[in-house]
Amino acid sequence: MDLNFGSASQICDMVAIARYLNVTLVVPELDKTSFWADPSEFQDIFDLNHFITSLRGEVRILKQLPPRLKRRVERGVVYSMPPISWSDISYYHKQILPLIQKYKIVHLNKTDARLANNGLPSEIQKLRCRVNFSALRFTPQIEELGRRVIRILRQNGPFLVLHLRYEMDMLAFSGCTQGCNEEEVEELTRMRYAYPWWKEKVINSDLKRKDGFCPLTPEETAITLKALDIDSNIQIYIAAGEIYGGARRMESMAAAFPNLVRKETLLGPSDLGFFQNHSSQMAALDYLVSLESDIFVPTYDGNMAKVVEGHRRYLGFKKTILLDRKLIVDLVDQYNSGSLSWDEFSSSVKEAHESRMGNPTRRVVIPDRPKEEDYFYANPEECLQQPDDPLSII
Repeated sequence: MDLNFGSASQICDMVAIARYLNVTLVVPELDKTSFWADPSEFQDIFDLNHFITSLRGEVRILKQLPPRLKRRVERGVVYSMPPISWSDISYYHKQILPLIQKYKIVHLNKTDARLANNGLPSEIQKLRCRVNFSALRFTPQIEELGRRVIRILRQNGPFLVLHLRYEMDMLAFSGCTQGCNEEEVEELTRMRYAYPWWKEKVINSDLKRKDGFCPLTPEETAITLKALDIDSNIQIYIAAGEIYGGARRMESMAAAFPNLVRKETLLGPSDLGFFQNHSSQMAALDYLVSLESDIFVPTYDGNMAKVVEGHRRYLGFKKTILLDRKLIVDLVDQYNSGSLSWDEFSSSVKEAHESRMGNPTRRVVIPDRPKEEDYFYANPEECLQQPDDPLSII
């Protein structure tokens, strides 16, 4: 099973599938072929023993294959396949289970978005949540460092976590180059062509941005936070890797919100030394801080942002500002061109986001168009305690 940290939900899906099929699950392998080439294993990020023992009553999980089966894999005698995307559980019963019975081992080589958002038995949905919110715990080292960062932030008052997904890999993958100079555009384009699994090559950045498919730039984000009347003195923790363009691109953000912090500014080199070149472990630290923030603001709805959104709903619908990127870039362009005054711009941004604060809402179901549905892990409503419910349904 290949996956990355941003798709930890894939682990939850595979546990649910293994439980439904009554088959043994081998501890997942993590993707080591991504842009960041992170060598981390499952047990470097997650508490492996807790994962196995907490699910003992649900599914049998092995740390590795028994010797006889391991030798078969080493000889290449293994059936490997990608399951069909957005499949309901009957697909796994009718198509995958017979293959397991025939070959004894089936390697699912892609697990992203392979289980449907909707139309599944409630016990499957609740198990997905139980794995995500209970069984998947980070290693003690990551958990302790996360608690330390949160303590430091809390000592200085409330804090907002900004998941500023304006990093080199995201921009190269998406083809979004707003605010980049010619040299940077060329660099990002070369990178996109260098990775064969990034299928889309020729991309119109302007059109993609206008359609809301680009992560907001640091400049667009800064003006949006100001329009939402976010306190200029609040601590803003940047949950991200290196921002593309560096300090030059962060100038407007730093001017508007001078209390910008990162894990690298809150912790010493000795604290983070162990995590260097392990982007998944660094992301795990950001995830923990994101969960505890007073406000969480993602600038792009990638895997981590969606799972944090859902986890914060699970923790009591904590304030999560879900930015309407398509509307924002249109309003920003109107404001920058002088078509809107500041008051008009700010009023429009506030009005558009009144109902986009992570509050309770029904998950959108669109039959036959699963990609356009709300993602299960962003709003796992079957598992949430609604404000008027006396007890959680998990």
